[in-house]
Amino acid sequence: MAIYISLINFTDQGIRNIKQSPERAQAFRDMVEKAGATVKAIYWTLGNYDLVAITDVPDDATAMTLLLTTGSIGNIRTQTLKGFSAEEMAPILAKLP
Repeated sequence: MAIYISLINFTDQGIRNIKQSPERAQAFRDMVEKAGATVKAIYWTLGNYDLVAITDVPDDATAMTLLLTTGSIGNIRTQTLKGFSAEEMAPILAKLP
């Protein structure tokens, strides 16, 4: 499993329907779980992004499918980062010259 950190902004449609945001977050959690992944956290945030979601997903293809499915609904736009733990970084760094 890999960690993905999604930085999320509401679209015009998403902010017009802001009161539905908690229900949309639950629908996202349900979709992620159905795909064999886990939502570690969702935070509504102040600043440059409206939300941050942290997910644990089996592979890049599943992550992409989830992101495209969610984005196609039209309420959010995402910028997603793949995260590496210290344990995952150790063998990567060991390969450096």
